[in-house]
Amino acid sequence: MKVTLLGKMDRVGMTASALCAIHCALMPFVITLLPLVGLEFLSNPWVEVAVIALSVLVGMASLIPSYLKYHRKMLPLLMLTIGFILIFGAHLLGFHEMEPVLVPLGGFTIAGAHFLNWKFNKPYHCAACIAENKNESR
Repeated sequence: MKVTLLGKMDRVGMTASALCAIHCALMPFVITLLPLVGLEFLSNPWVEVAVIALSVLVGMASLIPSYLKYHRKMLPLLMLTIGFILIFGAHLLGFHEMEPVLVPLGGFTIAGAHFLNWKFNKPYHCAACIAENKNESR
C-alpha cells in the first residue's frame, strides 16, 4: 500500500504525541537528573511551547484534510480538541496540581486521534479498497 502524506503525518502525530505524553509523565521524576546527562534544555518552558505548537500544526494539517476529503467522521477531531484542552487546561488555566495527570492524558488522547484518523483513512489509500468502496456504493 502506498503511504500518503496524510498517512505519514498521522504516524508522526501518533509517535510525537505518545513520546510527549511519556516525557510529561516522567519529567517530574527525572528533572533533577537532566543536568547530569546534558539534557537540561528539556525542562525549558520554550521547548514545551514549541512541541505543543508543532503538535497543533501536525494535528490540524493531518486531521482536517482527512475529515474533509475522506472519512467525514468527527471523532478524531473531537479527540484532538479534547487532548489539547487537557494540555492547555493544565498549563494555562491554572490546573497546575493536576498537570502530571492531565498533560500525559492529553498527549495520549492526541495520539489516539491520529491513530483513529489513520484507521479511518486506510480504506481510501489502497487501490483494491478504493475499487471495493466504489462497488459497494453502487
